[in-house]
Amino acid sequence: MSQDNRLQDIVEREKGLSQSLTTRQLTMIAIGGAIGTGLFLGSGLAIGLAGPSVIISYAIGALIALLLMGCLAEMTVAHPVTGSFGAYAEKYINPWAGFSVRYSYWFSLVCAIGTEVTAVAVYMKYWFPTVPAIVWIILFAAVLMYVNATTVKLFGAVEYWFSLIKVAAIVGFIILAVYVIVGADSGAAIGTQNYTNDGGFFPNGVWGMWIAIFVSLFSYLSIEMIAVSAGEAKDPEKAVPIALRSAVVRLVLFYLLTLSLMLMIVPWGMAGIDKSPFVKVMEIMNIPGAAAIMNFVVLVAALSAMNSQLYISTRMMFSLSRGGYAPKVLGKLNSKNVPSVALFASVIGIAIATIFTVVRPDAAFATMISLSSFGAMFAWFMIFITHLFFRKKWNETNGRKLPVRMIGYPYLTIFGAVLLTSVVLSTWFSPDFKATLTLGFPWLIFITVCYFLWKKANTKSSVIVEDTTESSGSGII
Repeated sequence: MSQDNRLQDIVEREKGLSQSLTTRQLTMIAIGGAIGTGLFLGSGLAIGLAGPSVIISYAIGALIALLLMGCLAEMTVAHPVTGSFGAYAEKYINPWAGFSVRYSYWFSLVCAIGTEVTAVAVYMKYWFPTVPAIVWIILFAAVLMYVNATTVKLFGAVEYWFSLIKVAAIVGFIILAVYVIVGADSGAAIGTQNYTNDGGFFPNGVWGMWIAIFVSLFSYLSIEMIAVSAGEAKDPEKAVPIALRSAVVRLVLFYLLTLSLMLMIVPWGMAGIDKSPFVKVMEIMNIPGAAAIMNFVVLVAALSAMNSQLYISTRMMFSLSRGGYAPKVLGKLNSKNVPSVALFASVIGIAIATIFTVVRPDAAFATMISLSSFGAMFAWFMIFITHLFFRKKWNETNGRKLPVRMIGYPYLTIFGAVLLTSVVLSTWFSPDFKATLTLGFPWLIFITVCYFLWKKANTKSSVIVEDTTESSGSGII
């Protein structure tokens, strides 16, 4: 059977979702997921690890993300299905790969939702320092669940405007920061000298810069959402490549430029995760009301990312259910063609975040990053590996010419996989992120055991069905 036919069964089983997302909405979904806590709050954590060399950290992270999106764009345009890279791994490698990738990615998103909602609680403290964090967690979770439970068109519209606010704010921040830097007098503690003050460009050595790459990867996570949402796009063959290119360029520009300007204004030692570095910049600038406005923007950013992650985790669980890897009820659609049951199954991360926020508020953010990162990094790694299998089998079957091709195949695909693996394995030696691997490896073992148990049960069911069919046939004759 050709690869096109092998993927066709996935297309058929995942039918029912509305195909109404436009190219602009696809782009904003990716930006909405990736420009969130990672930039506005996580950047403070990365700066604390690497100092000014965090600029290099984010540049290396951007390179990995760029290579990843090249591989994913090629496969997505060839096969625009909701299961995306999980479906490709299932068909081009083996069923275990598809099972483990989709469940790992789903779990990652579930925890990432928890990360965003933890950040929301941090941001709301700016205005309401005495209100318990759990109040904001429950309130905003309910609102975004409502948005996701209605039509995908409403979700796309809400996410578009969420992301537009963030993009406008970042552009405004860049313009304002340039104005302040250019207009600063020689006696002000603003300028490129902040790159080398207080310990130099590498205050924590090359190792600090290297570990900060991991935080940068967390920041870029969710850019792959375009591939998952392609199954609900109006014209995926045209929309996906445009959206991918636009999202990658904007993300790299926004991250690197904003961090570079931020570090000229705020000494790196003042960065942290108690408050967004963006808010600290506004406070240093002494602009009336600017800090409150920026805090509103970073709040919108967290809600936007959470909104996108709820959407994608729901679709990933829907894909698992339609593939027979999860209970059938999770694959059911409501009257608006939304998998609402899968949506409710994807809010577990909010409960986890609530527990951490109440029990260990000082470590909640870093803990949620560790919990969410392994599954996403595993999915990214498998995208690179799947691409190697995909291109090889595509060429062997003499399929139609690929509309989009990854440059430098197979060398850049392999380079991306090796670079990503090196960064993730390095977290073993970092006290802050060691949990990524100490929790990640047991997770892989657990999900593998689950797969073989599922396979065994599924095989038995098939045998019973076949025996029943044969017995019924004999009786009729």
